[in-house]
Amino acid sequence: MTPPPFHIEGATRPSRWLITCDHATNHVPDWVADGDLGIQASDMARHIAFDPGAAGLTQKLAELMDAPAILSNFSRLVIDPNRGEDDPTLLMRLYDGTVIPANKHADADERERRLTRLHRPYHAALGELADTHPDRCICAIHSFTPQLRGRPPRPWQIGILYSHHDARLGHAMVQACRDQGWVTGENQPYTGHLQGDSIDRHALAHNRPNLLIEVRNDLIATPEGQAEWASRLAPVIANTLADSGL
Repeated sequence: MTPPPFHIEGATRPSRWLITCDHATNHVPDWVADGDLGIQASDMARHIAFDPGAAGLTQKLAELMDAPAILSNFSRLVIDPNRGEDDPTLLMRLYDGTVIPANKHADADERERRLTRLHRPYHAALGELADTHPDRCICAIHSFTPQLRGRPPRPWQIGILYSHHDARLGHAMVQACRDQGWVTGENQPYTGHLQGDSIDRHALAHNRPNLLIEVRNDLIATPEGQAEWASRLAPVIANTLADSGL
């Protein structure tokens, strides 16, 4: 039986926060290239296929904050839920030096099939869950690799990303993390705004307060690391929102 394209935990938890994890897993549905994208298992275990550690961090953080959580149930290499439908990187054909054979010749019909069966149901569920609280805030959890191939090491422990369209929580969260002594990137290692991404679609479009948190994946590679960072982040997130008055 094919699993659903998303997983929800704690749907009725009362927090304003909704914790999302777009890149929770490296799972490839069996109806996509017979469940094999044509790359090595070692590549499927890398950050190119999912955000290692992000799912466990999301689950533990949501529990601590008494917040609902939604997690994707398909690899970003199958179709990336953190991209808009018209984004050219929606189906990656080359990522961090690895060619994705199953995507190399994927045509418009295959793209539409993956959108219909995975991408759109995930976003429909996320939107419905976001609507269950009148004062919803969204916190997106991601992880990043310590070093891309051929690039310098990334020095940050954590990155706080936010759009130039809404810095209400972003600036304060960066400072709060730095006050904890964490090496914190501001809109690093990625830009804080991407047209059509999950935050743009479910937070910015609805004027919902939001954060996007990137944790270096070696720090959350184990359940212990995930639990540690969840316990660190939960009060900082809560205090940042409380201090904002939003």
